Amino acid sequence: MNMPLKSETLDTVSSTTCQPRQEAKLPTAGELRQQFPAGEQLTRAIAGYRDQIRGVLHGQDDRTLIVMGPCSIHDEQAALDYGTRLKALADAVSDRFIIVMRAYLEKPRTTVGWKGLLYDPARTGEGDLKQGLERSRKLLLALSELGLPLATEALSPFMMDYLGDLVSWTAIGARTTESQIHREMVSGLAMPTGFKNGTDGGVTVATHAMKSASHPHHHMGISHAGAPVMINTAGNPDTHLVLRGGRGVTNYDELSIAKAVAELEQAGVSTAVMVDCSHDNACKQAERQIDIARNVMAQKRNGNAHIKGLMLESFLEFGRQDDGDNLTYGCSITDPCLSWEQTEALIRSL
Repeated sequence: MNMPLKSETLDTVSSTTCQPRQEAKLPTAGELRQQFPAGEQLTRAIAGYRDQIRGVLHGQDDRTLIVMGPCSIHDEQAALDYGTRLKALADAVSDRFIIVMRAYLEKPRTTVGWKGLLYDPARTGEGDLKQGLERSRKLLLALSELGLPLATEALSPFMMDYLGDLVSWTAIGARTTESQIHREMVSGLAMPTGFKNGTDGGVTVATHAMKSASHPHHHMGISHAGAPVMINTAGNPDTHLVLRGGRGVTNYDELSIAKAVAELEQAGVSTAVMVDCSHDNACKQAERQIDIARNVMAQKRNGNAHIKGLMLESFLEFGRQDDGDNLTYGCSITDPCLSWEQTEALIRSL
C-alpha cells in the first residue's frame, strides 16, 4: 500500500531558465471519482453523518461531537487499524457522542516540511500528487466502509473536489481562516465546517470567515471535468468556531469561551463552539489533552449549551517521532498524539 508510483511529466523546464517549473498530468476530479467511486449506500451514509453533525451544531441533538484521530496520516495500514478500534469505541458510546475520525491528508507548514500523504505519499521530498490522490481516495473509501464519518482539513480548495464527497466534517486551519479563497470554498461545501481561531488566539478572523462563508459567492474554479469555470455558491449554514489557542494563549477555559460566544453573538453568526484540546491549547503536550477535555465537558454538564464538540489528536502510540527508516508503527510523525489506551480510557470517562 505504501509503494511509490511515478507521475507522467509533461513539461520540464530547465533550471537554467528564468521559470524553473515542471507540470505533471493529473486526473480530473471526475476521473478520480469514477476510478474509485463511492457507492450509493456509502453516499447515503455520509449524507446521514452530515445531518447528525448538523443536529448537534444546531441544538437538535444533545450529544457531543468529537473529532479525533492522528495529527496527519502517513501510514494507511496504521490508520485503518486505528479506524477499526475507533469504530468499536464509537458504537459503544453512541448514546453520548458522535465520533468522527480525523483523516488529515494535508499538513500546513509554517515554512517547509512534509506536506502530507496527498502531496508526498512516499515521503521522499520530491512529491507525487497523482499517487497521493489515488492513495488518499482509496484510504478514505476504506475508512468509510468501516462505518465511520470522516473529517479533514481543507488546505487546498482543489482537494475537496477530489475527496470532499467522502468527508462529513471539515476544518479550516488557523493559517487559512483569513483566506478569501477558503471562505469562498466553504460557501459551496455540502458539509459542516469549523473555522479555527487565528494563530494569535483571537476569534475575530474566524467570525469574519463564518459570516463570509454563510453567504453566496461567485468565484473562479475548476470543474470536475477539468475546465476553468465560474462557480456560484449558495452559502454554508453549518459553520462554527473551533478554539485552538495561539501563541502562548489558551482559550478553553470558561471565561475564554464566554468571550468567544459574546463575539460570535455580536457578529450575528452561530454560537456553536468546538474546543481543540491539542495545538496551542495543550502547548504541544499531548497528555494535556486529557485534562482539557475533562474541563470542557464539565463546563458543558454545568450548563454551557454553546459547547458542541471536542477535537483530540490520538493515534495508536503516544507522542511523536521524526520521520526515518525505522518508524514505530502507529506513532505520529507530525504533532504528538495520545496513545490508543489513553484515548479509549478518556472517552469512556467523559
